[in-house]
Amino acid sequence: MRNVLRSVVYGVIVLVLLLLGLRILGPPDPTAHAPLQAAGSGDAVAAPRPPTAVGPDVLALRARTLLYPVEGIPPNTLRDSFAEGRAGHVHEAVDILAPRGTRVLAVDDGRVIKLFNSVRGGLTVYQFDSEQTYCYYYAHLDGYVPWLEEGALVRKGDVLGYVGTTGNAPKDTPHLHFSIFKLGPERRWWEGTPINPFGIWGSR
Repeated sequence: MRNVLRSVVYGVIVLVLLLLGLRILGPPDPTAHAPLQAAGSGDAVAAPRPPTAVGPDVLALRARTLLYPVEGIPPNTLRDSFAEGRAGHVHEAVDILAPRGTRVLAVDDGRVIKLFNSVRGGLTVYQFDSEQTYCYYYAHLDGYVPWLEEGALVRKGDVLGYVGTTGNAPKDTPHLHFSIFKLGPERRWWEGTPINPFGIWGSR
């Protein structure tokens, strides 16, 4: 009889301790660590990607209605690779894939400042806009049009060259490497502040 009473007492103590523990801790929060879900869907979805930052230079360039630099390729196919890493550097440009030999067009009025054959960019064109505020850079060209030379004035839509794979571009992936940078007061063709072209054509 004594053993039975002892077992009952122990059981009551354990039950009381369990109830006290639940009271202190409380029930688990049903929303803690829950994945984001689309309304009316049971599938987890990723948080939305923040939009590409649009600064005053992007807005100024949008106002110019820059021409898309590869003939026949729709701007809505452009992918934002501006911040992607490359071998030893950040891309700071966009790549526009197109068949080899597709015509590359001047995006704006201006002047050809430099024609350059570099290890990375291959055959390249550096074009200043008419106000010498921005430089447009076209790289991996398969060739130039015959009349192109340093100092030549160009109009928006003029053919500068042709899509290719010169420089360090993969030989089976012809594309135009295109970048824009804002010139400093020295107006040097090889330096400036990079501007993401995706903000002009791809994020509107």
